[in-house]
Amino acid sequence: MAKRVAEDPFDSLMASIDPPLIVLTTSAEGQWAGCLVGFHAQSSITPHHYSVWLSKANYTYRVALRAAHFVVHFLAAEDLPLAERFGTLTGEDTDKFAGMDVDPDPDGVPRLTACPNWMSLDRIAILDDGGDHVCLTTRMSSAHTAGDFTPLRLSGAAHLDPGHGSQDRAVHP
Repeated sequence: MAKRVAEDPFDSLMASIDPPLIVLTTSAEGQWAGCLVGFHAQSSITPHHYSVWLSKANYTYRVALRAAHFVVHFLAAEDLPLAERFGTLTGEDTDKFAGMDVDPDPDGVPRLTACPNWMSLDRIAILDDGGDHVCLTTRMSSAHTAGDFTPLRLSGAAHLDPGHGSQDRAVHP
């Protein structure tokens, strides 16, 4: 039997990666925002830098343009309800933090107390190369871990319908 060739080799390669999911939160001018993110990675060993790619369709992107500080919450396999909340609801319509235990960090960024594995980040730059996401480069300012955990991966949340599609774009960021 002949092996089937994928219609889109890029999509096929990306599907095999199955990245861990995070929730990124931020604050600017008294507005809190947060979203589910699948595109993120360590980007320097020394100093500790981390990069996160934000969808231009998200409310969080528009707040992040004005923000200097962020918190990355690393989701564990049992954190699917957080992934659903931050990935399927939109900040334009919903206060994603309502009813949640939140401990704002010293910079006023909401830290989700349900996530014991997190990093506080300071913005270095934002790169917009014309795609549907922007790259936020940051410097790690503090971090906390509760120990080893099994991350929630994209495949574990693939059934969720995003609050915005990748074709959506902010008209006025």
